[in-house]
Amino acid sequence: MKALILGGTTEATALARLLSGHPRIDATVSLAGRTKQPVLPPLPTRIGGFGGVDGLAAHLVEAGIGAVVDATHPFADQISANAAAACARVGVPLLVLTRKPWQPGEGDRWIGVPDMAAAAEALRPLGGNVFLTIGRQEVAAFEAVPDKRYLIRAVDPPEPAPSLPDYRLILDRGPFTLEGECALLEKHRVDVIVSKNSGGSATEAKLEAARRRGIPVVMVERPQGNGVAEVHDAAAALRWLEGL
Repeated sequence: MKALILGGTTEATALARLLSGHPRIDATVSLAGRTKQPVLPPLPTRIGGFGGVDGLAAHLVEAGIGAVVDATHPFADQISANAAAACARVGVPLLVLTRKPWQPGEGDRWIGVPDMAAAAEALRPLGGNVFLTIGRQEVAAFEAVPDKRYLIRAVDPPEPAPSLPDYRLILDRGPFTLEGECALLEKHRVDVIVSKNSGGSATEAKLEAARRRGIPVVMVERPQGNGVAEVHDAAAALRWLEGL
């Protein structure tokens, strides 16, 4: 059986490792191409979009794909919506492989918001030094609140550069350590963190660091799903594929 993994996450890479050399499943990984130097999985990989629902549906038919695993980022809602629509159109089974969302614990000061515009608004009564850990694609939303000092961490620089009067950019890729995150918050005198509820362990240390320092976290909640069944680890996704 031919399978397509919509990837770009550690979960997708873990599944690719399990499928490498599989006797019955011939899998390919697709990356959207938004990261300039992606970590390539150990399977044949294509980079770039499909051209929306129509393009993905056509690819599934032309390539003879028998199953799709959507292992994209929890906030890649457009890609996931396209996958759900395309798979439903051509009758290809679809599974979502995603990490569990983070949950607030004792001592956390989370401010839950539905999107980046709301996250920017939530900053107004908070401290002046803001640590944005949201990637590079939605930084422009914070131009609505220019009277803050922003520390922006991303794998690649935002394009175009944000129109913020006071910001500093850190280019780095997780996983991050608790020691390193605590030192970063202290060095830059961070008053508040803005984060997506991405889940996973690679960037979770910032939440523990914020808890220890009593720093509030503006947490952008995940977009609603598309009614597709979900699993939270690569082994479960492999069992699903093997059962088809």
